[in-house]
Amino acid sequence: MKANKYISIYKDIAQHIEWEKWKAEETLPSENDLSVQYDTSRETVRKALNMLAQNGYIQKIKGKGSVILNREKMQFPVSGLVSFKELAQTLGKETETTVHKFGLILPPDLIQKQLQALPDEDVWEVIRSRKIDGEHVILDKDYFYRKHVPHLTKEICEDSIYEYIEGELGLTISYAQKEIVAEPCTDEDRDYLDLYGYDHMVVVKNYVFLEDTTLFQYTESRHRLDKFRFVDFARRGK
Repeated sequence: MKANKYISIYKDIAQHIEWEKWKAEETLPSENDLSVQYDTSRETVRKALNMLAQNGYIQKIKGKGSVILNREKMQFPVSGLVSFKELAQTLGKETETTVHKFGLILPPDLIQKQLQALPDEDVWEVIRSRKIDGEHVILDKDYFYRKHVPHLTKEICEDSIYEYIEGELGLTISYAQKEIVAEPCTDEDRDYLDLYGYDHMVVVKNYVFLEDTTLFQYTESRHRLDKFRFVDFARRGK
């Protein structure tokens, strides 16, 4: 039984979190305090905390301790291709978009590669943060071919680019290829988001195509990892 004590500690703390004895965003007692409370070694407590982190109950933050994560995360569909404006209408939360960068650029090497663009081909760069319930938690970095989207304004970017592209330009946005990765926070993330010590982001990379299979947009949607879980529906084929 002694060898499995860390499991019983894990279950006890997890139950306290689920029953909201300790609430989201609060910090658990220190390893020393927990070892006294459970009459065990710090190593055993550390194993229990690692298990809690692996199962999404806590996030260990250097200099802050073990922070309890929000188990009621906002859900973002992996397979869907929706604008933030459309998504915000389903969240039931107060949202706001801030445009930090907007304009035409000659694409740097990375964007050339992602968009399969030529070095002298104009590309719109739009960098926006998304504020949900008072916190800036998403950074969207969008790149559009100018040849497909000849005109864009800051006001359009603050509202909905997709609504403009489909409604005003008459283009049909058809499908996207997506890649989801975890990456360390960048200086841009730190400048524009409320990170509260989190050092990694969940990044959804989108390659978006028009109805005629033309790639016209590359997007990096960078999400603070404690706030979101990405959901999908899958059916087994026969």
